[in-house]
Amino acid sequence: MVSSLLSFLALSTTFLTFSRALSVRPVDDDDLSALLEASEGFVAPQAASPARSSHRLALRPRERVLAAQPVNAKVESLVDVNSPPSGPDPFDYVGDDLLSLADQVREVVDTDHPVLKMAASHFFSLKSGKKFRPTIVMLISRAAAAAANSGADVGDSVSYKDVDDMPSADVYDKQRRLGQITEMIHTASLIHDDVLDDAETRRGGDSVHKLYSNKVAVLAGDFLLARASVLLAQLGNVEVVETMANALDSLVTGEVMQAKAEPDDLTTFDWYMKKTYMKTASLIACSTRSAALLGGFASTSEETVAAEKYGYHLGLAFQIVDDLLDFTQSADLLGKPACSDLNNGQATAPILFAAEEYPELNAMIRRKFKQPGDVDRARKLLERSKGLERTKSLARWHAQQAVEWLSVLPDSPARRALVKLGNRVIVRTS
Repeated sequence: MVSSLLSFLALSTTFLTFSRALSVRPVDDDDLSALLEASEGFVAPQAASPARSSHRLALRPRERVLAAQPVNAKVESLVDVNSPPSGPDPFDYVGDDLLSLADQVREVVDTDHPVLKMAASHFFSLKSGKKFRPTIVMLISRAAAAAANSGADVGDSVSYKDVDDMPSADVYDKQRRLGQITEMIHTASLIHDDVLDDAETRRGGDSVHKLYSNKVAVLAGDFLLARASVLLAQLGNVEVVETMANALDSLVTGEVMQAKAEPDDLTTFDWYMKKTYMKTASLIACSTRSAALLGGFASTSEETVAAEKYGYHLGLAFQIVDDLLDFTQSADLLGKPACSDLNNGQATAPILFAAEEYPELNAMIRRKFKQPGDVDRARKLLERSKGLERTKSLARWHAQQAVEWLSVLPDSPARRALVKLGNRVIVRTS
């Protein structure tokens, strides 16, 4: 009975969001109102001090974040994300746990329809892809387990190498499946995004809709979400289903925000940060929170809050760096077209920062760079500005906030790997 209820909740959320908002039919005003109602008035929250707190990160109006001036934020730095401590490589530390992820997904999406099966499993058949999100889930699961296993307060003089950060076998198996679910949801969102953006390449190869068709791509994305929902229900945790359902809702809300934005919205950092949270950071934050919940921590515990905050800030840092690389790296390195944001009419952090120095960019942003010469002019103004430099500072600020929240957890191999992962996010080139 519980499993049936969980399946219903998960599947209902999936198809009332993705099938309505990401299908080939246009989104109507009723859809838009329903999807945006929950996030009305949201402003990216200001990062708080990582002191022990029972306050849960909520998607409601909160303090403004001074995104344009991240370097002015006062943070008691316990670890510098730019100079991570010694410890294991984040991808190597949990790499063995994720070796079979692609094979497991291909088994999950097995179907009698050969085209649908190939489309749904396409990205999992490629050797590219960093398994970034499952890696975060596994690392945060182990870092939180260190708190449960050690029973020691932060600051005790225990070598990090001696801290047991392995959850029990049954708990870790559920957390591993959560990592798989997270990657399936992320991949489905990429397939749908590529349809909406008419993107021709992804991860160095053809996008699914270019290989097959728009209809097959949308169905493949829906199929991945349906199978992910079944796996989610099988975890047997209502709170985790609710949390991950919120992630699905946020993903769709972000896509609708982008499609239905007013011209003036496109020029504001608040709108940009909200969209960035919805489309990228929400899934990471919800999956790290869910990992802690599966580890047996209460929803308001400091461990669960720290896990969610880490995912929240690291997710924002990751996307901000993505937006930076869109201007600084070639298509070969990115595995997708360079400058795709400008060509798709989207103004991201580098351009928004540049617009503060060159206000003429605001008119181009409002018209989505549609007039001849807009894209070239915007790039030239960006090169003259401090937009790229300030974007790097913003990404570093969020990555630093992420690792500060880890101070709630005991020093352990997994925690150090998470700090290194924060560093990888801000120094990566693809």
